[in-house]
Amino acid sequence: MANVKIAVVVGSNRRESINRKFANALIHLGKDKADFHMAEIADLPMFNQDNEGTPPPAVTRFKADIEAADGVLIVTPEHNRSMPAVLKNAIDWGTRPYGHNNWTGKTVAITGTSQGAISTAIAQQHLRQVIGNLGAVVLGGEAYINFKPDFLDAAGHVANEDSAKFLQTFIDRFLALVSRLKD
Repeated sequence: MANVKIAVVVGSNRRESINRKFANALIHLGKDKADFHMAEIADLPMFNQDNEGTPPPAVTRFKADIEAADGVLIVTPEHNRSMPAVLKNAIDWGTRPYGHNNWTGKTVAITGTSQGAISTAIAQQHLRQVIGNLGAVVLGGEAYINFKPDFLDAAGHVANEDSAKFLQTFIDRFLALVSRLKD
Protein backbone atom coordinates (compact mmCIF):
# COMPACT_ATOMS: atom_id res chain seq x y z
CA MET A 1 0.00 0.00 0.00
CA ALA A 2 2.99 2.38 0.42
CA ASN A 3 2.93 3.28 -3.26
CA VAL A 4 -0.53 4.84 -2.89
CA LYS A 5 -0.44 8.56 -3.69
CA ILE A 6 -2.86 10.84 -1.88
CA ALA A 7 -3.48 14.48 -2.71
CA VAL A 8 -4.67 16.45 0.31
CA VAL A 9 -6.93 19.42 -0.36
CA VAL A 10 -7.55 21.78 2.54
CA GLY A 11 -10.70 23.81 1.95
CA SER A 12 -9.29 26.92 3.57
CA ASN A 13 -6.75 29.51 2.51
CA ARG A 14 -6.21 30.77 6.05
CA ARG A 15 -2.57 30.51 7.20
CA GLU A 16 -3.48 29.26 10.68
CA SER A 17 -6.40 27.12 9.55
CA ILE A 18 -7.39 24.46 12.07
CA ASN A 19 -8.32 22.29 9.07
CA ARG A 20 -4.74 22.52 7.76
CA LYS A 21 -3.50 21.48 11.20
CA PHE A 22 -6.06 18.66 11.23
CA ALA A 23 -4.97 17.59 7.72
CA ASN A 24 -1.36 17.39 8.90
CA ALA A 25 -2.44 15.23 11.85
CA LEU A 26 -4.26 12.90 9.43
CA ILE A 27 -1.19 12.72 7.21
CA HIS A 28 0.82 11.68 10.26
CA LEU A 29 -1.66 8.83 10.89
CA GLY A 30 -1.23 7.51 7.37
CA LYS A 31 2.36 8.41 6.55
CA ASP A 32 3.64 4.83 6.78
CA LYS A 33 0.96 3.56 4.40
CA ALA A 34 0.83 6.18 1.65
CA ASP A 35 2.59 9.13 0.10
CA PHE A 36 0.72 12.36 0.88
CA HIS A 37 1.06 15.64 -1.02
CA MET A 38 -0.72 18.93 -0.33
CA ALA A 39 -2.61 20.09 -3.43
CA GLU A 40 -2.69 23.81 -2.73
CA ILE A 41 -5.75 25.82 -3.74
CA ALA A 42 -5.21 29.27 -2.19
CA ASP A 43 -3.51 30.62 -5.31
CA LEU A 44 -6.13 29.43 -7.80
CA PRO A 45 -7.83 32.32 -9.58
CA MET A 46 -11.60 32.39 -9.58
CA PHE A 47 -12.90 30.08 -12.28
CA ASN A 48 -13.59 31.89 -15.54
CA GLN A 49 -14.49 29.90 -18.63
CA ASP A 50 -12.63 32.48 -20.72
CA ASN A 51 -9.37 31.17 -19.19
CA GLU A 52 -9.92 27.42 -19.47
CA GLY A 53 -8.28 27.15 -22.92
CA THR A 54 -5.01 28.47 -21.55
CA PRO A 55 -5.30 27.95 -17.80
CA PRO A 56 -3.05 29.87 -15.42
CA PRO A 57 -0.03 27.92 -14.08
CA ALA A 58 -1.65 27.46 -10.64
CA VAL A 59 -4.59 25.69 -12.29
CA THR A 60 -2.31 23.47 -14.38
CA ARG A 61 -0.38 22.55 -11.22
CA PHE A 62 -3.54 21.80 -9.24
CA LYS A 63 -5.04 19.64 -11.99
CA ALA A 64 -1.73 17.74 -12.30
CA ASP A 65 -1.69 17.15 -8.51
CA ILE A 66 -5.18 15.65 -8.63
CA GLU A 67 -4.47 13.64 -11.78
CA ALA A 68 -1.29 12.12 -10.31
CA ALA A 69 -3.03 11.05 -7.11
CA ASP A 70 -4.67 7.69 -6.56
CA GLY A 71 -7.01 9.32 -4.06
CA VAL A 72 -7.91 12.71 -2.63
CA LEU A 73 -8.41 13.57 1.02
CA ILE A 74 -10.50 16.73 1.40
CA VAL A 75 -10.36 18.44 4.81
CA THR A 76 -12.69 21.39 4.95
CA PRO A 77 -14.21 23.98 7.24
CA GLU A 78 -17.86 24.98 6.91
CA HIS A 79 -18.84 28.41 5.63
CA ASN A 80 -22.48 29.42 5.94
CA ARG A 81 -23.67 25.78 6.02
CA SER A 82 -21.71 24.83 2.91
CA MET A 83 -18.21 24.37 1.57
CA PRO A 84 -15.94 27.42 1.36
CA ALA A 85 -15.83 29.30 -1.94
CA VAL A 86 -12.10 28.56 -2.34
CA LEU A 87 -12.85 24.82 -2.27
CA LYS A 88 -15.79 25.02 -4.68
CA ASN A 89 -13.56 27.05 -7.00
CA ALA A 90 -10.90 24.31 -6.93
CA ILE A 91 -13.52 21.65 -7.63
CA ASP A 92 -14.77 23.68 -10.59
CA TRP A 93 -11.27 24.08 -12.05
CA GLY A 94 -10.82 20.32 -11.65
CA THR A 95 -13.74 19.71 -14.02
CA ARG A 96 -12.52 21.92 -16.85
CA PRO A 97 -12.08 22.14 -19.74
CA TYR A 98 -15.06 20.04 -20.74
CA GLY A 99 -14.03 16.41 -21.13
CA HIS A 100 -11.08 16.74 -18.73
CA ASN A 101 -12.80 16.17 -15.38
CA ASN A 102 -10.12 15.18 -12.84
CA TRP A 103 -12.75 14.01 -10.35
CA THR A 104 -14.27 11.22 -12.47
CA GLY A 105 -13.31 7.87 -10.94
CA LYS A 106 -11.13 9.49 -8.27
CA THR A 107 -11.46 7.99 -4.78
CA VAL A 108 -12.22 10.76 -2.29
CA ALA A 109 -12.52 10.94 1.50
CA ILE A 110 -14.13 13.95 3.11
CA THR A 111 -13.71 15.25 6.63
CA GLY A 112 -13.31 18.54 8.43
CA THR A 113 -13.29 20.23 11.76
CA SER A 114 -14.68 23.31 13.45
CA GLN A 115 -15.30 24.54 16.95
CA GLY A 116 -19.07 24.29 16.50
CA ALA A 117 -21.22 21.57 18.04
CA ILE A 118 -22.02 19.86 14.73
CA SER A 119 -18.58 20.58 13.31
CA THR A 120 -18.60 20.54 9.50
CA ALA A 121 -21.46 18.07 9.05
CA ILE A 122 -23.50 20.18 6.64
CA ALA A 123 -20.51 21.26 4.54
CA GLN A 124 -19.42 17.64 4.26
CA GLN A 125 -22.90 16.55 3.21
CA HIS A 126 -23.01 19.26 0.54
CA LEU A 127 -19.49 18.40 -0.63
CA ARG A 128 -20.40 14.70 -0.91
CA GLN A 129 -23.30 15.63 -3.16
CA VAL A 130 -21.20 17.86 -5.42
CA ILE A 131 -18.10 15.66 -5.70
CA GLY A 132 -20.20 12.50 -6.07
CA ASN A 133 -22.17 14.05 -8.93
CA LEU A 134 -18.85 14.73 -10.67
CA GLY A 135 -18.10 11.01 -10.77
CA ALA A 136 -15.84 10.60 -7.75
CA VAL A 137 -16.05 7.50 -5.57
CA VAL A 138 -16.66 8.90 -2.09
CA LEU A 139 -15.72 6.93 1.03
CA GLY A 140 -18.79 6.13 3.08
CA GLY A 141 -19.02 6.98 6.74
CA GLU A 142 -18.69 10.26 8.53
CA ALA A 143 -15.86 12.02 10.32
CA TYR A 144 -17.15 15.22 11.89
CA ILE A 145 -14.53 16.45 14.32
CA ASN A 146 -15.19 19.05 16.99
CA PHE A 147 -11.94 21.00 17.33
CA LYS A 148 -11.09 21.97 20.89
CA PRO A 149 -7.91 23.73 22.06
CA ASP A 150 -6.42 20.45 23.30
CA PHE A 151 -7.40 18.34 20.26
CA LEU A 152 -3.81 18.36 18.97
CA ASP A 153 -0.69 18.02 21.10
CA ALA A 154 2.39 20.25 20.81
CA ALA A 155 3.72 18.12 17.91
CA GLY A 156 0.44 18.51 15.99
CA HIS A 157 -0.76 14.94 16.55
CA VAL A 158 -4.22 13.93 17.75
CA ALA A 159 -3.97 14.11 21.54
CA ASN A 160 -7.01 12.11 22.62
CA GLU A 161 -6.49 8.34 22.33
CA ASP A 162 -10.11 7.57 21.37
CA SER A 163 -10.10 10.28 18.70
CA ALA A 164 -6.76 9.03 17.38
CA LYS A 165 -8.13 5.47 17.10
CA PHE A 166 -11.28 6.70 15.33
CA LEU A 167 -9.26 8.77 12.87
CA GLN A 168 -6.73 5.97 12.32
CA THR A 169 -9.63 3.72 11.32
CA PHE A 170 -10.96 6.46 9.01
CA ILE A 171 -7.58 6.87 7.28
CA ASP A 172 -7.01 3.11 7.08
CA ARG A 173 -10.45 2.56 5.49
CA PHE A 174 -9.76 5.31 2.97
CA LEU A 175 -6.33 3.98 2.03
CA ALA A 176 -7.69 0.43 1.72
CA LEU A 177 -10.42 1.67 -0.63
CA VAL A 178 -7.93 3.64 -2.69
CA SER A 179 -5.69 0.56 -2.95
CA ARG A 180 -8.57 -1.63 -4.09
CA LEU A 181 -9.77 0.83 -6.72
CA LYS A 182 -6.50 2.15 -8.09
CA ASP A 183 -5.57 1.07 -11.60
